[in-house]
Amino acid sequence: MPELIVIDTDYIKLDSLLKLANLVMSGGEAKLLIQEGQIKVNGQVETRRGRKLYPGDLVQAADRPPVRITGQKQDH
Repeated sequence: MPELIVIDTDYIKLDSLLKLANLVMSGGEAKLLIQEGQIKVNGQVETRRGRKLYPGDLVQAADRPPVRITGQKQDH
């Protein structure tokens, strides 16, 4: 079962998600993994580090466990 990553915005960029989920230690490492085609979004290889990810998207980095993005409803 994927780890859930909660975002409180409409979307998060792929490189930022990788750092938030502790799948990488730095933006440089994220860029390298993405350029090498080691990141999948919803089962498809993704090479754009600025790819916008939305609640429900599933991300897998190389041989690490997958993470699923989920939104959080805000009370006003």
